[in-house]
Amino acid sequence: MVSDGANNTMAFPRETVLKVASLARLQLTPEEVDLFATQLGATLDYVARLDELDVSNVEPMVHAIELTNVLRDDVLVPSLPRHDAVANAPKTDGKYFLVPAILES
Repeated sequence: MVSDGANNTMAFPRETVLKVASLARLQLTPEEVDLFATQLGATLDYVARLDELDVSNVEPMVHAIELTNVLRDDVLVPSLPRHDAVANAPKTDGKYFLVPAILES
């Protein structure tokens, strides 16, 4: 990587940006290549700054915030009446949805 000198942000080499763009099947303009090189460099600089932090006293966690059961209680409630459920179906026999067969008999 090469420093751009302005704010000590490291810029990705153009060849690396072009390689990633090729792998992602993206066609970038020269201006976009320069922009992404700077942005990717800034992202890696930020990650490098985070890597300098002392986290030896930080307990590993699965989530950034404490989570308990995030699911709602399973409560029995009345369901939608059958005639309302099939009312807007393209094909129905009045009781069930009618769909094209997908398996051969």
